[in-house]
Amino acid sequence: MAKLSQDELLAQFEELTLIELAAFVKAFEEKFDVTAAAPVAVAAAGGPAAAAEAVEEQDEFDVILDGAGDKKIQVIKEVRTLTSLGLKEAKDLVDTAGAKVLEKVAKDVAEKAKAALEAAGAKVTVK
Repeated sequence: MAKLSQDELLAQFEELTLIELAAFVKAFEEKFDVTAAAPVAVAAAGGPAAAAEAVEEQDEFDVILDGAGDKKIQVIKEVRTLTSLGLKEAKDLVDTAGAKVLEKVAKDVAEKAKAALEAAGAKVTVK
C-alpha cells in the first residue's frame, strides 16, 4: 500500500460526514491509545483571555432531534439531506431520542436545519 501524503489524507477526510469522522477519531484513539482532546491545562492557562472568550457570543451550534413526530419518513429524508447519511444511519439517528443531527455549525445553518426538520414534523432544539 502506498503511503499517503498529508494533503491526500486531508482530501479523504473532507469526504467524510461528521458522524463518520467521529467514528474514525474514536477508532484511532482506541488503536493508538491516545486522545484527541486538548489538554485542560492549556485552557486554564488562558486566565483573563479565557474569561473574555466565554462572554463572547456563541458561534457554533448543535442541532438536536428531540422527536420525529408523526411524519417519521419525511424527517428521515430531511436528515439524509442535511447529513448525507445512508438510509439505515439516518433511520437510526431519527430513532435515537436526543440525537445530534448537526454539530458545531454556524447559527444560520442551524436555523435552516431546524426549520427544515420542523417543517417535516420533527421536534428540534438548537444549542
